[in-house]
Amino acid sequence: MKKRVISAVVLLAIAFGCVFLSELTRVLFFAVAGLLCAYELSRALEKLEVYCCAWVMYVYICVQALLALFHLGPIAYIAGIAGGIYLALFSGILHSKVSGKGAMYTLAGITYPCFGFGLLMMISVSPIWLETLAFGCLSTWVCDSFALFGGMRFGKHKVAPLVSPNKTVEGCVCGALSSLFVGLILWLLPVFSNVTLTVALLTALISSSMGQIGDLAESLIKRMIGVKDFSDLIPGHGGMFDRADSLLFAIPTAFICLHIAGIY
Repeated sequence: MKKRVISAVVLLAIAFGCVFLSELTRVLFFAVAGLLCAYELSRALEKLEVYCCAWVMYVYICVQALLALFHLGPIAYIAGIAGGIYLALFSGILHSKVSGKGAMYTLAGITYPCFGFGLLMMISVSPIWLETLAFGCLSTWVCDSFALFGGMRFGKHKVAPLVSPNKTVEGCVCGALSSLFVGLILWLLPVFSNVTLTVALLTALISSSMGQIGDLAESLIKRMIGVKDFSDLIPGHGGMFDRADSLLFAIPTAFICLHIAGIY
């Protein structure tokens, strides 16, 4: 537990430092995290004797980072996605070791997690990056903690026993409800005066709920591959992919909620 707490504090310190230092450091932080997740996924897939083309995922992340830094807009972003898809499929033609199966897994890697990190980099240079990251991250972290405690105290009904046997309906509900307090607290802060109470509560609730789905989605992939964690990069927490799973769903959801509410 001590190792887990220390590594969490160090990771949070690095993350907060990068996020608040400048736009450049925000993009670079998400780019590095995305590259690490792509690497972890490609190494984990080797357990299935599948060799995806990791360099395609690396190129995709780097291109999306450049598009974000230069604010080239949605058309360029879509073009980057199309290029990643074409390269993923072309990799199976170029490399016999990758072949068709590897190309499909490379394409899957472009979709998740790389697509998600591309979104995070675009969001990190948007006018509402602070609101989005605050609601997406804080609601998810609080939700995760209360879902754990709620499941331990009240859990009886499994959500997806074949994917994540420890998660319960009661725990998920406790986690989702706890995120409402995050929305309330953020609404009370003067820095978020442009967010109404209703928007704050709904954004926290919806984004944290999507974060729980993201956690289950990554558990599904780990079950398929047959690994407990994607790596041991972060002591007590597993790999970068193990830490980013919920946020890859929660942060874009928070951005969409705020954007629909007219906050941009």
